Amino acid sequence: MKVTFKNRLQNVIFLLVILKTCLCFSQIIAPKKIIVIDPGHGGMDPGALGVLNVREKDVVLNLAKEVLQLNKTVLDSRFEIHLTRHNDTLIALKDRSQFSKRLKADVFLSLHCNAALNFAYGMEAFVWEKSSVNGNYPMKLASSLLKEVNINLGFKNRVVKYSNFQVLRDTAPFCTSVLLEIGFITHDEEAAYFLRSKNTKAMALAILMGLLKS
Repeated sequence: MKVTFKNRLQNVIFLLVILKTCLCFSQIIAPKKIIVIDPGHGGMDPGALGVLNVREKDVVLNLAKEVLQLNKTVLDSRFEIHLTRHNDTLIALKDRSQFSKRLKADVFLSLHCNAALNFAYGMEAFVWEKSSVNGNYPMKLASSLLKEVNINLGFKNRVVKYSNFQVLRDTAPFCTSVLLEIGFITHDEEAAYFLRSKNTKAMALAILMGLLKS
């Protein structure tokens, strides 16, 4: 498998232009959404351990912070974004959902990295296996996120799946809830991808585009 990340990442400026265009159209339609970005794991729980000493907890925290920053600098705070953690601390799963409920979040987006013993690669998303408060919108949002990352960054789209993960189970009854596995850090190229800050920015831009277009 040959991933064409090198060529795809020349499109960061292009992503910024498209993102601005999406913003112009989205401002006409809807009020500001409250979005909780949940970087998985943290503290004593590193999450998945990948090649090149890449740790899941670090990758997802860096990405969450970039989404937060770009929402302010590129989208003029189009969304009201909150993070469940801002540093290397471990937050209980129930506290992540309760935090979202207190904020009356419209969207709960949990960020994780995948790991496998084989050469699996790509990005996948999960929604709660039962009905949610917003009907089919979680599936629509998850599909939009995967589509933007696939088209703009070249990550394989491993499609949306149903799951009974606790953070989905606890948040889906009151808001749109998606868990995103942003790549396999056990895969050489995908692990190396997240070691560069410009790649994290590109991923954050694609996620913001997915949020705007959903």
